[in-house]
Amino acid sequence: MSRISRLQQKFEQLYIDAFLVTDQKNIYYLTGFNLLQGDGCLLVTPQNAIIITDERYQLALEEFESDEVVATISRDYYGSVNKICEGLNLTVLGYEDTISYHLFDAFDELMTSDIVPFHHLIEKMRLVKDSTEINKLRAAAELQSAGYDYFLSIVHPGITERELAIKLDYWMKMQGASGPSFPTIVASGANSAKPHATASSKPIADGDVVTLDFGYYLDGYTADMTRTFAVGSIDPELRDIYKIVNEARQLVIDHAKVGIRGNELDAYGRALIEEAGYGDEFNHGMGHGIGLAVHELPATYAPGTKRVKLKNNEVITVEPGIYIPEIGGVRIEDDIIVTHGGAEVITTAPTELIVVED
Repeated sequence: MSRISRLQQKFEQLYIDAFLVTDQKNIYYLTGFNLLQGDGCLLVTPQNAIIITDERYQLALEEFESDEVVATISRDYYGSVNKICEGLNLTVLGYEDTISYHLFDAFDELMTSDIVPFHHLIEKMRLVKDSTEINKLRAAAELQSAGYDYFLSIVHPGITERELAIKLDYWMKMQGASGPSFPTIVASGANSAKPHATASSKPIADGDVVTLDFGYYLDGYTADMTRTFAVGSIDPELRDIYKIVNEARQLVIDHAKVGIRGNELDAYGRALIEEAGYGDEFNHGMGHGIGLAVHELPATYAPGTKRVKLKNNEVITVEPGIYIPEIGGVRIEDDIIVTHGGAEVITTAPTELIVVED
């Protein structure tokens, strides 16, 4: 059954006659057609899926092959939505609650049908991956693992974090990636104690630990990996911390399976870190979903996420970390596929501590 058909089947139980999709990634997920965010919308009716956009996409739509999707060319996107709903006597229209207030205000004024907001309706469909999506995520993860090998080959004292991020960006794109799914984190020395540090003008120094966290789109899907390594030498405390973080990562992977709840899975790694005395220095969730976006459902799994219950063919990250202010931090992140038989790790880069010699 197609994704559009699966959505149409939900209409009766949701008490709606049609559903309007405005999020670019959700439009792509349902149709396979790429609209830039804000350049139109997708109206799914009981019989059709109608892309409503302007003349800039006319040629691309003429070349687009689909048995389910038709198109309407108009610069008045939502006026067209209203006309179609009126013409088909669609009286209750669902829409994504992520739209801006400005758009909602105009939409509410314009529509003659009742409009009903829904939260993460399409995102919940995206949560479980099909075989095509999983193969794309495997390929993205393999490319990122190769990117880490390249990164290690160019690191040396004196090169800046920003230079490394730029060189990695060029290499990834030359290997087929379309672009990053978030700003690449290259955090060295004391910067590595900041989980969301961005690449700065700081030069890499002998004795630094370096955390690299990056994600790149390949064929529409993104992996997300983090590795921490040392340059020249490593502080003994950070060496111990590395071992703890790596063991926590493996414990979570070993217990990831269909049916486990998010807080339960998180606890396997978090308890180890807490027992080692670093509970306060692990200040984020254990991981999140990935796919068409770098943060998909589940948005996180952490203490308190009892409602997260892992399903077969979810793809999630596992990324414990410990961060010591003024000294440095360690984070190691793998991407895994959750299956009935356990976890398949698709990040192939090594996880043992690497010390890059000068």
